[in-house]
Amino acid sequence: MTDTTPSAPAIPAFPAGSVLGYPRIGPRRELKKALEAFWAGRTSADEVEAVAADLRRRTRTRLAELGLATDVPAIPSAFSFYDQVLDATALVGAVPARFADLQDADGRLDLAGYSTVARGRGDDLPLEMTKWFDTNYHYLVPEIGPDTAFRYASDRPVAEFTEALAEGVLTRPVVVGPVTYLALAKPTEDAPAGFSPIDRLDDILPVYARLLTELAAAGATWVQIDEPALVSDSVGVSPDVLAEAATRAYRVLATELARPQRPAILLAAPYGDLGPTLPAVAATDVEGLALDLVRGDAPTVAVTGLAGKTLVGGVIDGHNIWRADLDKKLAILEQLETLGAAAVTVGTSTSLFHVPHTLDDEPALDRTLVQWLAFADEKVREVATLAEGLTEGRAAIHEQLLAASDAVNSRATAPGVVRPEVRERVAALTDEQFRRGPFAGRKTAQAARLQLPALPTTTIGSFPQTPEIRKARAAFGKGELTGAQYEDEMKAEIRRVVELQERIGLDVLVHGEPERNDMVQYFAENLDGFTVTQNGWVQSYGSRCTRPSILWGDVSRPAPITVAWAQYAQSLTDKHMKGMLTGPVTILAWSFVRDDQPLGDTANQVALALRDEITDLEAAGIAIVQVDEPAIRELLPLREKDHAAYLDWSVRSFRLATAGVREDTQIHTHLCYSEFGEIMEAIDGLDADVTSIEAARSKMEILGDIAAAGYPRAVGPGVYDIHSPRVPSEAEVTELLTEAVRTIDVDQLWVNPDCGLKTRRYEEVTPSLEHLVTATRTVRATL
Repeated sequence: MTDTTPSAPAIPAFPAGSVLGYPRIGPRRELKKALEAFWAGRTSADEVEAVAADLRRRTRTRLAELGLATDVPAIPSAFSFYDQVLDATALVGAVPARFADLQDADGRLDLAGYSTVARGRGDDLPLEMTKWFDTNYHYLVPEIGPDTAFRYASDRPVAEFTEALAEGVLTRPVVVGPVTYLALAKPTEDAPAGFSPIDRLDDILPVYARLLTELAAAGATWVQIDEPALVSDSVGVSPDVLAEAATRAYRVLATELARPQRPAILLAAPYGDLGPTLPAVAATDVEGLALDLVRGDAPTVAVTGLAGKTLVGGVIDGHNIWRADLDKKLAILEQLETLGAAAVTVGTSTSLFHVPHTLDDEPALDRTLVQWLAFADEKVREVATLAEGLTEGRAAIHEQLLAASDAVNSRATAPGVVRPEVRERVAALTDEQFRRGPFAGRKTAQAARLQLPALPTTTIGSFPQTPEIRKARAAFGKGELTGAQYEDEMKAEIRRVVELQERIGLDVLVHGEPERNDMVQYFAENLDGFTVTQNGWVQSYGSRCTRPSILWGDVSRPAPITVAWAQYAQSLTDKHMKGMLTGPVTILAWSFVRDDQPLGDTANQVALALRDEITDLEAAGIAIVQVDEPAIRELLPLREKDHAAYLDWSVRSFRLATAGVREDTQIHTHLCYSEFGEIMEAIDGLDADVTSIEAARSKMEILGDIAAAGYPRAVGPGVYDIHSPRVPSEAEVTELLTEAVRTIDVDQLWVNPDCGLKTRRYEEVTPSLEHLVTATRTVRATL
């Protein structure tokens, strides 16, 4: 009898080497500049679209030059104007009701509307912002309720694929997957108790199915669907529920929607190990799995369902900048080949948008250090090399394997990587150096010294970095200003900032940090063991970019860093001036950190340098020292089993930095843009006297966690969202502050913005702070 059962279509060719994404802001931050000009009304949407199209074209050309194939989908199509999660919101039409007027009849957003959802307008708050897994990238949190309408509202993935295809490049469209999108969403305010956005999975899948059919019709052979929620216990949805959701989602998208109605699906699981979720994912009918083999481990035994699938081994680190030991990476890939998959190919562990573009733009970096590093372009070359080795054999890349191993090994003996005096100081630490006296005694001593009113007002630290400040810094860097002239410029700005704060009526002042280019880079430039880049820009959120410093060796402080600036600022006022430092965990989180020793050891080295700085600030008469740790939640491991070890070393490093002061010296810290309820015990463990926390976008959501935990020390829930250009009204601030007073003992409350003001303009900052002070006086009058 003849078998008439139709056979499945052959799986389309997948490249031997690929990357999960690439920097999208532009090597000279071209997209940032175009967007900000558009928001300021200096350019049109069409002009921004032209800049974006040129960036995409240049990216495709560059990736092809670096060795990625153009006739199979090695080059990802993963562009975004602002944020990939906002793109998914635009795709499924899930725009909050307050912005519904920005959508056309088909639910589409133009660039102006898209930007408004991200940035807010008038009294309409933008989408809340928080950290993307354990990175310093911020995404915009979707708002999903039982009645949120889903529809296919954006064809950008199709249009950008078609754009590339017209130039002869077969790209691989990249989208945030439905499980991750809903797992990261928050319920709308009117959602009933017990509702979770993941409950809407069946309703959103038809939109994704429509997208897949449109991509197939346009000629796409593979699509990459990113599902990083599947590697995490920390997204508010249990691993069991996530595994079941993935099974349901890909039954619809991969089984019921069969090829050739759709492209082959590469399900990517970056940022960690799929762990117990791997069997459920492997059992789906997706054609490929991309595994993070930097944060996660390669399976050691065959997993049911992997046969017939393409496995992309993410052995090149997309999250850090150290050159790979290619010999060891190739061994991992060879192990992957023993698992029975249809094909094993080479990839990055995550998208490369977490690292700078290229070392070619860093002529000033020490040449010895350069040989240890790999930015995005260099990582693409590593992928191409490993792909050649995997397909042609080790002999084909013998020289490259030796060169990579030599470079990695040379780090161990290079001067400054290991400094005995630093190691000895860390080894000699005692438990007493991590502890302060009881909080009750500190509270009494500080109240007597500081004499502050109820609901004391302050800011987080930085004030706007004006064009004049940036111009002076650039001139000083070029040698056009002497050190004395530069100091005079900065002191003049500090005087203006102090006078402004006194006029507004703030209770505790800051010097505004005009001398600091960045809250981490400034310290990196003044500590041994660090170096900085010229063009190592990485997207933080939207159009905002940062240049992470490189922590390559043992860390120490050769001289005081902030003391002279703090003394000068304090001399200008009778009010208390805060000393301002960045904490050890944040310095690590927002740098590219050495990978040759435990993070806890590196954190303690940084903490000791900061401890010395705090000692000098205290001796100079500064009564309040703020040690910012906005990134402490950011580094929290994605798997719950790893939390305790991380929280132990991270909390201890903060306490090591801050525990050497007198009882009447008040220690502040600042945390922002994270889900703090998960780490309340750690926040308590920091033992800071005052903790300021982002709270405005979430409308004081954190207060419930603080009250429930019985948190005993002072807190400053932010009442002014500085990541939006909108100016909060006095009534809005009063409402937020009234809610705070209802929930937390007034003796514990401070009043402050969500974060530093560096990125804002004085036209926004001055009225916002005036409203903050006036609202505080209004609420004080009711006490």
